[in-house]
Amino acid sequence: MTETQVLEVLRQGKMEEKGLLPYSSNHSFLVVMRDGDVTAPAVYKPQRGESPLWDFEYGTLCKREAAAFAISDKLGWDLVPPTVLREGTRGLGSIQLYIDHDPDRHYFTAAEDARFSVSFRQLALFDFVVNNADRKSGHCLIGGDQRIWAIDHGICFHTDYKLRTVIWEFSCEAIEPAQLEDLHSLRSALTAAESSLIQQLRHLLNRQEVAATLRRLEHVLRTGTYPAPIPQRRNYPWPPI
Repeated sequence: MTETQVLEVLRQGKMEEKGLLPYSSNHSFLVVMRDGDVTAPAVYKPQRGESPLWDFEYGTLCKREAAAFAISDKLGWDLVPPTVLREGTRGLGSIQLYIDHDPDRHYFTAAEDARFSVSFRQLALFDFVVNNADRKSGHCLIGGDQRIWAIDHGICFHTDYKLRTVIWEFSCEAIEPAQLEDLHSLRSALTAAESSLIQQLRHLLNRQEVAATLRRLEHVLRTGTYPAPIPQRRNYPWPPI
């Protein structure tokens, strides 16, 4: 299916629960979305299954998942699987296409694979822009299509700097022209008052979080280099995988 077709079945399909996914800090369900003869496996994260956090407003994690897809989609980097926010069997939640993958392969096992070099560089920039507080190695899936998929973006978009990631290999290197061009296009979308991206983000994030996203983007464009860890800060997630 095309991305448009996947998004359509995620938005319009009837949800059938298959079971609770283990080892998740928040309730996550494997579901099948059905729209006529079209089906798609997905991960459903209901709002009411979110664990309270001291630094993120309760009930917003599912919205942040959808916002991360909106940013990834606008960049054209296709890092985040198609994700929508809608009502499901357990209320409002994010629904993301399930990616068939090998659980033994992740960032630490694939970082040296030249096939994924561009994707990992894009992911390092993406995580800075969305202020990802939890980029574990295991949140980088190598799909059956042999491409990188980035998942778990519930704790992104905070207004305070919270970047924690395992991807620091490119720190201080110059950003490639192709990536800079895409980032400039994203900036145009974030500064156009009535752009489709801004309209999406208004429903998913508060005004301060959208403004902070633009500030981070402008910072990376101004420096022209990949972000570097800040001394005496917690720069890595735990556990790292």
